[in-house]
Amino acid sequence: MIQLLGQTALEERPSCAEQPLYAIVCATGFENEERVRSALMFAALAASADYQTILYCIQGAVEVMVKGAIAARETPRPGLPSIAQRLQEALEMGVAIQCCTQTMANKRILPADLVEGVVPAGAMSLIALTTRAKGTISF
Repeated sequence: MIQLLGQTALEERPSCAEQPLYAIVCATGFENEERVRSALMFAALAASADYQTILYCIQGAVEVMVKGAIAARETPRPGLPSIAQRLQEALEMGVAIQCCTQTMANKRILPADLVEGVVPAGAMSLIALTTRAKGTISF
């Protein structure tokens, strides 16, 4: 069992084909760290509720997913979980994290620059996700 935000989730989960899809879109980056932490927290919560959860990052959120960026740019806040902690929770819960390839190209970010477990995805991926998703939320 995994403890997350006071809730328990079973490690044995239904297959992705059996799980309803939940999509979270995050466009916010280091300019609003609270929203980034919230996006990651809600992604982990959706995954803990047995949703196949995908966090799609665009604009500033893509910069957060670059290796070393969190350690270099996050402003620590006593008593609050860090972005790194929330990211680790989300990945451990099985959240798939995708970064917009157009944003990556505009910011000259290569796939190899992304945090391990984060993958590039085109804009049509987001459209397909939101049309199939049981629910969506944006940050």
